[in-house]
Amino acid sequence: MPISVLLSERKYSFLCLASVLLISFAFLLLTYTSCPFFFAFSLPSDIHVSVSSPPPPSRSSSLQFPTEPELETQPADHLDLNVSLNIRWRACRLGSVTVDYIPCLDNSKAIKQLKSKKHLEHRERHCPKPPPRCLVPLPKGYKVPVQWPQSRDMIWYSNVPHPKLVEYKKEQNWVRKSDDYFVFPGGGTQFKNGVTAYIDFITETVPAIKWGEHIRVVLDVGCGVASFGGYLLDRDVVTMSFAPKDEHEAQIQFALERGIAATLSVIGSKKLTFPDDAYDLIHCARCRVHWEEDGGKPLLELNRILRPGGFFVWSATPVYRNDERDRYVWKSMVALTQSICWKVVAKRDNFDSTEIGLVIYQKPSSYSCYAHDRTKRPPLCDQKTKKEVSWYKPLRHCTSRLPVDSNGNLLGWPSPWPHRLRNKPQSLPAEADAEAIFNEDTKHWAALVSDVYFDALAINWASLRNVMDMNAGYGGFAAALNELPLWVMNVVPIDAQDTLSIIFERGLIGIYHDWCESLSTYPRTYDLLHSSFLFKNRQERCNIIDVAVEMDRILRPGGYLLLQDTMETIQKLNPVLRSLQWSTRLYEGQFLVGKKGFWRPKY
Repeated sequence: MPISVLLSERKYSFLCLASVLLISFAFLLLTYTSCPFFFAFSLPSDIHVSVSSPPPPSRSSSLQFPTEPELETQPADHLDLNVSLNIRWRACRLGSVTVDYIPCLDNSKAIKQLKSKKHLEHRERHCPKPPPRCLVPLPKGYKVPVQWPQSRDMIWYSNVPHPKLVEYKKEQNWVRKSDDYFVFPGGGTQFKNGVTAYIDFITETVPAIKWGEHIRVVLDVGCGVASFGGYLLDRDVVTMSFAPKDEHEAQIQFALERGIAATLSVIGSKKLTFPDDAYDLIHCARCRVHWEEDGGKPLLELNRILRPGGFFVWSATPVYRNDERDRYVWKSMVALTQSICWKVVAKRDNFDSTEIGLVIYQKPSSYSCYAHDRTKRPPLCDQKTKKEVSWYKPLRHCTSRLPVDSNGNLLGWPSPWPHRLRNKPQSLPAEADAEAIFNEDTKHWAALVSDVYFDALAINWASLRNVMDMNAGYGGFAAALNELPLWVMNVVPIDAQDTLSIIFERGLIGIYHDWCESLSTYPRTYDLLHSSFLFKNRQERCNIIDVAVEMDRILRPGGYLLLQDTMETIQKLNPVLRSLQWSTRLYEGQFLVGKKGFWRPKY
């Protein structure tokens, strides 16, 4: 009916009703403009938005969480950091593994369904789908970790309450318990007289191994409590220590609590998450890896990640014992290393006098050896495998090709440390502006860290030891922190430009990872997580709540998240962090600093 007819018939009651509706609609529009968060997505009944400190969570048996909030971007000066998703978080309940829960390594359901464990498949990653959204509780009596450098030699017992290694390795000086502490005397299975003497012995054996100059980046396979890597720090060497979970109780957790770079991994059926030609030297002291098995695939994997001209130090009983089993292993090792052209540069098998027995191999830096009698050698790997990211890729029975530049020329050894940190990496892309981009990236991070991160963000850098860059690029953030007494795990996401070879060439360390999954590390590993535009291209694949839960798992209480990102991302992530009872601060509309507390849900 036309409005003119309504007026002529004086249907004023209708007009009054229409007026009320229009006013109500206008009010709703104004409310939406000033607070779009409440209209951005619907929430289940057990989750609501709060603009004050969230109350303690109540018990809930089965929770449904929202998908990523669809939020309208707010100007920085209008963003209310007190807005929180009041999620009723629950504590993880997984029996004895709860306080050390690693979702992708503790997936008992998937492990039970494995058809074979012959190649240590049960030690590899099996990530639950969807990722768990529970919070890992703290060990009873957990304390703020001992600070570096004291932590290299002693840590709180209550933070890693696993005493089995004390008894199991008591004759080898791995670790001792002293009152409220674990103490690390610097011993090991193959260096009972101390790791310092062992490192000196290696230097005396092969003087070309110039620690901290020629040799900068080391991999320690089956590292124990990582004393080898811990003491190499005195020589300006950064060591990635790795071992599988549970092979020796909590060995990697001990290493990380001590402030030594380490990760959980295993040489099983899949490639390690490192690029080709990464390490200057690889070390194995009784690491319990059967290099000759499966056609020699484990050793071929070491050959892949060892830099041409690099060294493999193998300290194990087959080097110096003559029982039947050791003779068989040594004979197999001789045949295998010869087939991939590794040269023995030194062998010390007089164990009775030195209590050290080892052999040191060197990987060739040219193809001259490979050209002879190819029928007795593993085939060269397909050229395509050189470009693939080592993420869930099977081990291959082939010899990795040597690295070349854009013109096909073999790459040489990096510049001596510390020059390699700043010099142009040989593995840069062939584009004309690649070097300029790299140099600008280095300058950008040096200025940002100095002017903003150090001076403006109120982060206590002196308290930090274990740091992770979640989206590392060329490693510029880690390079800018080089003078500080900390180490950085540089993560290159699998869907980002592959820059990990450049990071290693600079004398830094890192891994590949997919942030839609949990990391292969223990809870409470890192003091600071750095994220520079990590979420920019990943929000379609990764749920921001799941990533926040993982950050909460791997960050220590009192640790920081330093995030540089868009306001859209900050507006999505901040309410999740607040629901975890983190404190947050915003700087210049793009730097969000979160600090994790000691709060954990009771149920």
